[in-house]
Parts: sequence; structure tokens; C-alpha cells
Amino acid sequence: MVTTEHVPATTAAVHRPLAADEVTATREILIRAGLVVDDTRFAYVGLEDPLRELPAEVADAPDRRVRVLLHDITGGAARDVRVSLTRGEVLRSVELDAATEGQLPVLDAEFEVVEQVLAKDPQWLEALAKRGLDVGKVRVAPLSAGAYDEYPGEAGRRILRGLAFYQEHAADHAWAHPIDGLVAYVDVVHHTVDQVIDAGVVPIPEGSGNFDDPAEVGPARTSQKPIEISQPEGPSFTLTDGAGGPGNVLEWENWSLQIGFDAREGLVLHRIGFRDRDKGGVVRPILDRASISEMVVPYGDPSPVRSWQNYFDTGEYLVGRYANALELGCDCVGDITYLDAVIADEMGHPRTLPNAVCLHEEDAGILWKHTDLWAGSAETRRNRRMVISFFTTIGNYDYGFYWYLYLDGTIECEVKATGVVFTSAYPGEGYPYASQIAPGLGAPYHQHLFSARLDVALDGQRNRVEEIESVRVPMGEGNARGNAFTLSRTVLSTESGAQRLADPGRGRTWLVTNPESRNRMGEPVGYALHPEGLPTLLADDAASITARAAFATKHLWVTRYDPEEKYAAGDLVNQHPGGAGLPAYTAQDRGVDGEQIVVWHTFGLTHYPRPEDWPIMPVDRTGFRLRPTGFFDRNPTLDVPRSGGSHCSAQGA
Repeated sequence: MVTTEHVPATTAAVHRPLAADEVTATREILIRAGLVVDDTRFAYVGLEDPLRELPAEVADAPDRRVRVLLHDITGGAARDVRVSLTRGEVLRSVELDAATEGQLPVLDAEFEVVEQVLAKDPQWLEALAKRGLDVGKVRVAPLSAGAYDEYPGEAGRRILRGLAFYQEHAADHAWAHPIDGLVAYVDVVHHTVDQVIDAGVVPIPEGSGNFDDPAEVGPARTSQKPIEISQPEGPSFTLTDGAGGPGNVLEWENWSLQIGFDAREGLVLHRIGFRDRDKGGVVRPILDRASISEMVVPYGDPSPVRSWQNYFDTGEYLVGRYANALELGCDCVGDITYLDAVIADEMGHPRTLPNAVCLHEEDAGILWKHTDLWAGSAETRRNRRMVISFFTTIGNYDYGFYWYLYLDGTIECEVKATGVVFTSAYPGEGYPYASQIAPGLGAPYHQHLFSARLDVALDGQRNRVEEIESVRVPMGEGNARGNAFTLSRTVLSTESGAQRLADPGRGRTWLVTNPESRNRMGEPVGYALHPEGLPTLLADDAASITARAAFATKHLWVTRYDPEEKYAAGDLVNQHPGGAGLPAYTAQDRGVDGEQIVVWHTFGLTHYPRPEDWPIMPVDRTGFRLRPTGFFDRNPTLDVPRSGGSHCSAQGA
């Protein structure tokens, strides 16, 4: 019997990561449909999420659907295709207009095209000869072009821009030797050079950037004694398919969730819930889906050869496909479990990314502690956290994405930025848009801005968001000594009203609640989003990058759930003229109070590079926390036992 009842999809099969045979099957379906020929390249292949609520008859086995973006290397129209693996057929194929909808993500094969085309271009060779440079030692960074009206003829054409660096030998880190004052625009479909801008010869910095050469950095220190982290009885988590076999369902302490991986977003977490022992051990849902939907790196140097620099590493380059193969003892320390990830290469064949995801638990300091003089008690409990992470390399920068789950129900997201800063020649003392990080070597000011997409589902699918902030109370009647302060609560009821900035001075947080689920005090259960409150996008309101990265102008957006609205800057970011993503989604101004909603949070770093960031940058961190606020009836960690002492030591105790 068919029923119209809708229920959350809960089985492991729903969010099982894309498998190699499914990638192969997707390619074969597209070939049968006549959509793949010799000139076709697969720019993106990713598993489509099922609806948050499914008809009861398919909730346990929903249709496995794949989205594919197909590129024609001869310049034909790109296609956005949806495939049903369950039915073995193409569900939809849409031809895209690159001029208005944007280009598909940059392909690996196009990275080499820029340098190869320029190596034969007369204007480029003339510019290098003027500088006395050997073209064979010139490395060109293939950089996404952005969208600028002042460069006629680019609309609808697939362009990359190239900035050059000089590599003195095969192992030399060329970022130390920027060839400044020079940039080229390359059509990567027709393999032509549109424009070479030569603003004049600038001295090339000569210092070394070879941080891995002992001759440059000196001998390794010998002062460090070993730190060994071990779990003799193995980890406290399990990873199964939900039925006892190996899979992607993680259970740790009271947490349960499903781990996914996507070529565009990288790590994706599904069906995050917490087992509440005070409510009979039921697993209470918190987030239906959590990911970093976009990141942008806008540069602030208005130099004619760099004023266009801004990169959407998620939408233009796909951070997931560059996931590092993590190494025990280097990237992850302790009792580690690794997960491989499967993506599609540009010919549509499966490619396995080994050790792409790292899982481990680690000590997290004091959980709670009290010494009570009246009761004569002294109790301490240690905290620990579950770590789910991956690292990716996009050009010069390396990013680590970490999701932490804590014993008390806190969820934390942290991004670690490291690698090599993008360099330029330093124009001279007092230049206001770059730092001098080594003699003659500059690094432009820039930002790293991320958008977390959080499909909230606190105790069910209907939630609301309230803005909470501290309020000073004036001295007067009822506050005679002037010591009072309180907080205000404002319901964000529409998409237009839920576009907000953080305000650390007022302690502003955003509380997600479920008015239909109450704690024992009769209050709606809630989780609070605690932002860092660092600067949003600093470009001018009229700038091209502001139109394209509008998501980064606010710390908070709330939208009505729509499965087609997945990315903060829109589906096709590369060379998109702007206005896509969150501005387009929220233009409908839908109600978001008591609905299925998505919370989007912008966070990130504003980087004024330091000499200490050269020749390789120590990790810088940014992120946010989701903290239970009335979600539990009391401290959910009262049953955490005392720590054993057998692993501790003290010299001279």
C-alpha cells in the first residue's frame, strides 16, 4: 500500500559514499544516452542528497542519484546532467549558457595549458627576454579569471589568468621569485593568448624559499623528546554500515552520524545525532547535513596585474579532489582510522583518494571539576573529542578541515590554513596593500572566507532561529545600583530579516530552537551558534568580487530548505558575473520560522602576512562552535568516569 506519510531517511544506505562501480555505471549511462564523446570531460561527479523527508515507502531505499557537469573541450555548450543509478537512466540534461550562468570548474588538464600556450606566445617571450629570463625556468600559476566588464570579449569564453614565478632549479620553490609587473590572459579552449599586460620590469627577489633544504634552514633541532599517544585497547568509536559490516556510520560515545565525501565540498557529515540517556537512550537529531559549501580568497592589492585576484577554491577548483593522502605520525597522531574517498577523474573513470579522511579521538583537557569545602568532595573529569578531518592543497595554500564532537554535545568546526603565501615583489616602504615578508619579497593582504551550510534538525524538521545578545540596563528604578544586565531574544522570521552580522561587543549568538520540543523547564530545546565575529568581505560594495561572493558580506543567512540550493555562491562560480547563491535564494524572502531551514555561517581569516609566515606559514586557525543551550535537561556528561592513572607519569613525584 502506498502512503503519503513522510519520514526522515535514516538508513546507512541513504548516505553511503559514491563507490567506484557507481562512478563507472554513471559514465556508462551517459555514454548510452549519447552525452559522452571523445571531447567530453567530466568537470564534476557527485552524489545527490535525498530529500530530508522522504515518502515512507522509499525512506529506507531512496533513488541513488548522481549529478554530473560535462565539459566540451572544443567549446561546445556545457551540460548539467542528473542520473538515476537506481533506474539506470538520465533524468535530466540541461545545456548551460556560460555567459550568464558561469563556467564549469577549472580542470586539471587546463593547469598545464596556460604555461604551454604562453611558452610559445611572442608577447610573453618578449616580456621574459626584456627581463633576461629563460622561458624554460618560468612557472605560470593558472588562476581563475573572475568576471570583469572592462575586459571585452571574455563573456562566455573560458579564461585563466597567469602570474609567473622563476624556478632556478627543479627542487626550487618558485614562490620566492615572483616575476612582477606581468600577467597574461589565456583562452584555455582555443589555446590562444588574449592579452599580455607588461607594466614594466621589476627586480625579482633573490632569496630562497626552500624550507625543505637543510642547507637553507640549518640542521634539525635535537631537543625534542618523543610524545607517544596510544590506546592499548583500541579506539572508543565504531565505523560500520549500520548492520555490523564496514561502512560510514560512526558511533562514538553518545554521538552517531554518517560520513560522506564530495569532490567539491570535501568532507560532508550527515544525520548527526546524540543519544540522550536521560530520555531513554533515544538518538536525538541535531543536524541533517553539515559541510563547507564555499570558500573564497579575495586579495586586496589594486596593482594592475593583481587587482582581479580572488579564488573560489570550492566552486572553481573543487577542494575535495585535491585531498591529501594523510600519513600516520605526521598528519594524524594516535590510534588512527583512515577512510579512502572515491571521485571521478576528468574522463569519468573512478579515482580513489587514499587516506583522504582521518578519524581519531583525542584528549581535550578538563571536562568539569569542582572541589567543595562543605561536602568534602573533589571531582575531576577529563574531556575528549572525536576528530573527523581532511587536508587539501589548492595551489600555494594547504587547508585542513576539522569537525570536532565533544562529550557534552558541543560541535566545533575548525579550518587550519598553512602552506606558502602568494607572493609579489614588494614595491617599497609604506606600500599599503602588502607586507614585506623577506627582503624585496611582498605578500598582498587577503582574506580566507568560508561558508558553512548547516541543515539544522533539532528534535525534528521544523526549527527557528533567534538572535541572542547582551543588553545593558540603565541605572534607575529597578536597578538602583546599576549592576543589572540581561539578554534580548529576537526571532528571525524571514529570509530578508535573517541576514546578520556578528557583534562581539554584544556577545551576539544565534540560537536554533524547536518550539515543538521542550526541555524540563518548558523552554524550547536549542543549539547556539557561536561565531568568532571576525571581518566579513572587505572589498567595496560595488566590486565584482562582492557581487560574486555576496555570501561573505554577512556572518549569518537563514534560508527555507530547498534541495537545489546547495552552494553559498551558486552552482557555477567560475567566471559567473555575480548575484548567484544566497542573494538569489533569499530574494524569495520566504518565511523561516517553524520551517525546514538551513543556517549558513560565514567565518574566516583576514591575513596581513608576517615575516614569520615565510618561507612556509605556521598554521592559522578559524572556525565556529555549536553549543547545546537548553537541548539537554542537565549536564549530559555526569556519567563520564574518572580517568585511570596508569598512563600518567610525573618525574620526581
